[in-house]
Amino acid sequence: MKTQLKPTIPNRARPAFTLVEMLVVIAIISILMTLGSIGLSSIGGKGVAGSVSTAEALFDEARNTAVGRGQPAAVLVAKTLNNNRADDLRRIVVAYKEKADDDFWILGSRGALLAEKTFFSEKFSKQDHPNGSAIEVIESSALRRIAGTNANPTTVGQAYEGKWLIYQFNGQGICTTPGASFIIGSGARPLTKSSEEAPPRTTASAKRDFGGFVIWRNGRTSVFRSPGQMGVGTQSGDTF
Repeated sequence: MKTQLKPTIPNRARPAFTLVEMLVVIAIISILMTLGSIGLSSIGGKGVAGSVSTAEALFDEARNTAVGRGQPAAVLVAKTLNNNRADDLRRIVVAYKEKADDDFWILGSRGALLAEKTFFSEKFSKQDHPNGSAIEVIESSALRRIAGTNANPTTVGQAYEGKWLIYQFNGQGICTTPGASFIIGSGARPLTKSSEEAPPRTTASAKRDFGGFVIWRNGRTSVFRSPGQMGVGTQSGDTF
């Protein structure tokens, strides 16, 4: 009996990468690493963008409150809080008046806190952006809150004591200072001191990291597209 041997199949040479293919792969990896480093360095920008969106939502809430009640409403930004320095230039609330001739504002919501390491810029925000007038400041003595259903307005308490910057709308939702700007910057400051003693400063990695918007007569907002539009020009370590 003859044994049949299976024909052997010669081994084919395994394909290898050419020098050109290896160079292409290395180039792609370098590009991806560059894009990744850029993304990591722009994380602060996302904080500013998120804070701008939060502020715009509160302005929209204030406008809707004014229209819904037919009475003035306002957006308030904490300038200096006597008992909570860490929230200076970061705490934002919405308030309203029950009657247009009232001497006080009633807090309408708990508001919001800007993202970490982002602050409202009193220096660059203007009551009339082209002309450069300052945002109006009021004392917390002009604020009230309603503790429960059918309760009368009472003082706001220690958490809100201090000075507040104010943007106002009339009972038709019209901005009483059309052309006002609201600008936020990325930076740092000692959170145990007031913003008057220690205003926020830009850092080396975020010296041009600003965002904001202008408020039109109808209460709508338009986002600034560049630092030049905002009138922002800072170097590392500058206050804003």
